[in-house]
Amino acid sequence: MFGLDNWIASFSDGTTLMLVGVVAVVLGLRHATDPDHLAAVSTLLAGTRERASTAAARLGLSWGLGHAASLFAFGLPIVLFKTYLPEPVQQGAETAVGLVIVSLAVWLLVRWRRGFFHLHLHAHESGLHAHGHVHGGGGHPHRTARARSPLQAFGIGVVHGMGGSAGVGVLLLASIHDRAIAAAALAVFAICTALSMTALSTGLGFTLSRGRVAGIFPRIAPVLAVTSLIFGVWYALGALDVAPYYL
Repeated sequence: MFGLDNWIASFSDGTTLMLVGVVAVVLGLRHATDPDHLAAVSTLLAGTRERASTAAARLGLSWGLGHAASLFAFGLPIVLFKTYLPEPVQQGAETAVGLVIVSLAVWLLVRWRRGFFHLHLHAHESGLHAHGHVHGGGGHPHRTARARSPLQAFGIGVVHGMGGSAGVGVLLLASIHDRAIAAAALAVFAICTALSMTALSTGLGFTLSRGRVAGIFPRIAPVLAVTSLIFGVWYALGALDVAPYYL
C-alpha cells in the first residue's frame, strides 16, 4: 500500500533466512490494514448481530484462513517458478474482490433496512443482555438475526485472497533466489495474514459490541455499508481500468 510493502521488503537481502522470515511476518501482519481488507472484514462482521469478541474472532479466523489458503495456492507457482497468472485472470480476480466487498455492503444495508440491528434489553438471571431482532406486526413478535457461519466467512476469504493487494507481497517474496526459503517465507506471510485478520476482527467485534458503540450501531451501519459499497465499486472499476487505481 503506497510503497510501504516495498520499504519493508528492502530490509531483506533475500538470502538471510531470519531476516527474510522477519520481513514475511511484518508483511503479513501489515496486510490486514489494507483498505480492501478493512472494508471487507468490517462489513463481514457488521452484517451479523453476533459481534462479540469470541464470535468475531471465529469469523475473522475463518476469513483469514480462507484468504491465506488461496494466497498460498496462487502465490506458490510465482515464488517457485516465476509463473504468473494471465493478465485477464489477474484482472478478473481483482474485480471479484471488489464485487465481494459490494455484496457484503449491500447485504449489510438489507439487514439494516429489515431492522436486524434494532436492540432491546432483556433481563436474564445473569443480568441484562442486548438482543437484536426484527419487529413484526401485532404484540411483540421478533426473530433473532442469524450469524454468518465460519464456512461462509472462509469462502469469502478464499475469493478475497485470489486478488487484492496481497499480490504485492507475493511479488516481493518472489525476488528471493532460494526456492525453499521463498516458499517458507510465503507460508509465513500467509499465516501472518490470517493471524492479523483474526486480531483485527476480534478488535472490531469487541468495539462494535461495547458501550455506546453498540447503542448507536443502528445509525452507524448504513454509513459503514455505503462507504464500503462506494469503495467496492471503485475497486472493481479500478481493476477493469475504468477508474483510477492507486493501491
